[in-house]
Amino acid sequence: MGFQLPKFVPPDFSHSVFENAPDVKVGEVKKDGVAPIGFLITSIFPEYFKIKGQWVLPNQTSIECTAVVRGNNTVEIVEFRNLKTHDKVVLGKVKDGSEGVYKHTSGFDNLQSIGTGRSVESSFSRDYKELYELLEYEKQNNGYIVWVLGPAVVFDYDTRAALSVLCSNGYVDSLMAGNAMATHDLEGGLLGTALGQNIYTQESAPMGHYNHLDLINEARRAGSIEALLDEGNIKDGFMKTAMEKKIPIVLAGSIRDDGPLPPVYHDVSCGLDAMKEETDKATVIICLATILHSVATANLTSSYRVCGKKVRPIYFYCVDISEYAVNQVSVAREYIGIKTIVTNVQDFVVKVQKNLC
Repeated sequence: MGFQLPKFVPPDFSHSVFENAPDVKVGEVKKDGVAPIGFLITSIFPEYFKIKGQWVLPNQTSIECTAVVRGNNTVEIVEFRNLKTHDKVVLGKVKDGSEGVYKHTSGFDNLQSIGTGRSVESSFSRDYKELYELLEYEKQNNGYIVWVLGPAVVFDYDTRAALSVLCSNGYVDSLMAGNAMATHDLEGGLLGTALGQNIYTQESAPMGHYNHLDLINEARRAGSIEALLDEGNIKDGFMKTAMEKKIPIVLAGSIRDDGPLPPVYHDVSCGLDAMKEETDKATVIICLATILHSVATANLTSSYRVCGKKVRPIYFYCVDISEYAVNQVSVAREYIGIKTIVTNVQDFVVKVQKNLC
């Protein structure tokens, strides 16, 4: 039997606590980016808001944001910095239904994370099997599979090739990363190295520490990665395949990136908004070897999505060689809907590709 989405069980709103609850209280934003006193902050769980006697579920949520009531009696989850004057922000601290807000923690009973401290000794065979079935399901049912990658993923010849195959076969709908991942993948396509090391033999090239800077310089000279690819000197790689397939790519920079490459976001808020556009569409997210981007993505991403009249879960995977990294991301997800795998990410990618393509 193939993968099936679990059924969402909503609260029983016929219970007296819900029927007798008042509508939510709201406060008006007086200054852009500043919430009214007493604002309510959201969680990763589905949260219902009582508006004009009806319990309303937002289409999705994010951690530690505000809930804004719109004119059509819907609720939108909004980052503090994106609040606008006259927005009506939900007020309160209690989420037991008694004040018009209810946090529903048991909609998907089977999505609680397995344990809070997975290690290299944990068994992952079942996790792999479930992931293969999930990715096949998402591909066949118009899902949106987002990959979040650190640079270690592209330091290996087989991994770059496997990512390209997965992309070509419809298992990648979006890519998020930093400057380094894109730089070293393109460096591999141009010079056969990543940070100056041969991506197959791992031998250091003479003056190889210049290679990634030469690549960045060439990209900046060309004006864009697209223009650099059009010149025909990048032979292969995940970035090349993704751009040929017109996969959305969000590169969010850090404090001091080399270069950076032309499309890298310098402004943190702009980078965050661009990432949020992708996570808002995601049905599955797979984070590999990047704790900072993984935690950021974990905080941005809802645990559910309303699709038509159905509520479905968002699946979140974090893969890293470090137990600390995967456990930190689990904390950021509040242990909901997340699977972690402690392993070499290069081996993970190749294994997934060989089982799907």
